[in-house]
Amino acid sequence: MYDYDILFIGHINRDTVEPFKGPPFTEECSPVTFAAAAACRVGGRIAAVTKISGNEESLLEPLKEAGVHLFVQSGEATEGHIIFPTANVDQRQIYRIKVGEPFASGEMPACKPCLVHLCCFDACGFLPKLMRALKARGFRLSVDMMSVMLQADASGAAHLEDVPEKKEILNMADFVKVDVVEAKVLTGADAPKDQADILEGWGSSETIITSSEGVLAQGNGTSAFAKFTNRNTRGRMGRGDTCMGAYLARRLDHPLEDAVRFAAALTSIKLESPGPFTGTPDHVIERMDLPVYRW
Repeated sequence: MYDYDILFIGHINRDTVEPFKGPPFTEECSPVTFAAAAACRVGGRIAAVTKISGNEESLLEPLKEAGVHLFVQSGEATEGHIIFPTANVDQRQIYRIKVGEPFASGEMPACKPCLVHLCCFDACGFLPKLMRALKARGFRLSVDMMSVMLQADASGAAHLEDVPEKKEILNMADFVKVDVVEAKVLTGADAPKDQADILEGWGSSETIITSSEGVLAQGNGTSAFAKFTNRNTRGRMGRGDTCMGAYLARRLDHPLEDAVRFAAALTSIKLESPGPFTGTPDHVIERMDLPVYRW
């Protein structure tokens, strides 16, 4: 039976990206790739479950290069179109061209209970059921709320929607990832600290909220915020997923305040270059001289 520290579950996807005042480009923008690669570069036993077709093997290369142990199921990669209409990198318009098939609990690898981070595109409403099944098997859960919030209409235009099952999801998860825009849709609040307070009141054990400014983590009576220190945003795609992968890997054996500083430093490095994080923990430590604010 396999033994991992973190198992990431999510679809592989290829997106066309239109940056503000920049030429379009195509990038492999999978949440599972950004998150798992960052966690694996930090260290630990990291695996990922994903779906691709036989002619899409090249999409797995960033995960293989990072050292992630892969469980690949038959399916199709997802495709999307992402537009940044303004200089505010927190604002984006997303179009879903193709969405991969759902994941089922019976498709999960035979491994010992560990932390599972769910960053699947949940177009079919399967995620709460999968969470219940994994929880029953003894797994600790981390969830990307965008997975259940981002829903596409008939034209493919994707919109963030509130989630009727959000309190059940929050109560099942040990870690909850949102960005500041998603958190506003869920809570109605504008400020990350207010958002975290509301989500905690609804049952979130530990909440991680990213924005263009940095990352806030809150849980077990502790709140900490660390600024991003990137000099440009050429690597904007994958910001939150990279941050979450780094945070979870560091949080395995470090307190919340250290983990949020580490995740902000790693994400700052990644934001300066497209693609997944390829640095080392030493590179991250060099950037960790960041202020931490408590409330």
